[in-house]
Amino acid sequence: MNQPTHPLGEIVRHGDSTTRLRFERELARPPERVWRALTESGQLRHWMPCDIVGPREAGAEVTAPFWDDVIAKYGIEDTVLTGRIVTWDPSNTFAWEWDNELLTFRLEPNPAGTRLTLTIDLGDKGPEVHQVAAGYHICLDQLCALVDTDHPPPFIEADPSPYEEAYAELTE
Repeated sequence: MNQPTHPLGEIVRHGDSTTRLRFERELARPPERVWRALTESGQLRHWMPCDIVGPREAGAEVTAPFWDDVIAKYGIEDTVLTGRIVTWDPSNTFAWEWDNELLTFRLEPNPAGTRLTLTIDLGDKGPEVHQVAAGYHICLDQLCALVDTDHPPPFIEADPSPYEEAYAELTE
């Protein structure tokens, strides 16, 4: 495997089940720029496999329709998932549930820009947790490229498979 551009995330276990993934990224842009990338549909298109449709406020029910090219590439059958925004604190914390996962993005300003911490509460994902972790790793790589350059490579070309082995080693 090629060396990852960004550090691998952590896989945190509770007993025999995987309960959380945790990633940190340092971004050279202010929290307000990172926030837009995390929450605006036009920005999500570059790093997330789906949109978030619905009110941007705590407690709001939302839908998460996958982008057409993602559906075609991965043969996704459930093309729209439901979710809920749990926390909406602009430029600080955004948490939302989808597909039985809780994603929490925390932004901390620092002298260089922003520290982004993403935690994903998974519950027991079973043997595919390394694939889930690799997928989120690629999403964050794309997010970093978007925030850093405003011109990331096409999301659909991102391939998580090179990271699956590294994450599989963390699950052993």
